[in-house]
Amino acid sequence: MTTANIITLVRIAMIPVFLVFAASGNHPIVAAAIFAVASLTDSLDGYIARKYNQITDFGKLVDPLADKLLVMSALLIFVADGIMPVWAATIVIGREFAITSLRMVAAAKGIVIAAAKSGKAKTFVQCIMTILVLVLGNNVIELTSWLTLQDIAIYLMTFVSLYSCVDYFITNGKVLKGSMAKQDK
Repeated sequence: MTTANIITLVRIAMIPVFLVFAASGNHPIVAAAIFAVASLTDSLDGYIARKYNQITDFGKLVDPLADKLLVMSALLIFVADGIMPVWAATIVIGREFAITSLRMVAAAKGIVIAAAKSGKAKTFVQCIMTILVLVLGNNVIELTSWLTLQDIAIYLMTFVSLYSCVDYFITNGKVLKGSMAKQDK
């Protein structure tokens, strides 16, 4: 087991701990701190894997899964608490499944779809907005009678996720053309 893979497994182990604090609603700063540390381990394990040549098939599979589980856990808490509308969570989660599916089709053809700038921006925005919403907790900050700071964070996260999805499919949609033609026959 490589150092990078151990860090990835630590991130997965942090998810239930994060959920306990986030779901209780009593410790928003602790929940935000756990989410932030877990998010930072994503950069750390990737850096270590590349720098020390520790890239493994296990890491390629489990690292993105760990990221998705962490973010989806936060989104589910937000939906349960009424902070995030179901439609917004569906867009963000749907984007993750769509891009993962696109990458799987590409991988079956021997094509690697690298992380795009829009994907990196999406990850950054998701992390910052999730931490912001967690820190605010039950302290709703109304900007107008119909808009809160939490709303802006959720809408920004949703918009950037949707934009990133569209960007990936515009850039890499050609990967699907051959697959779709085979299905039609």
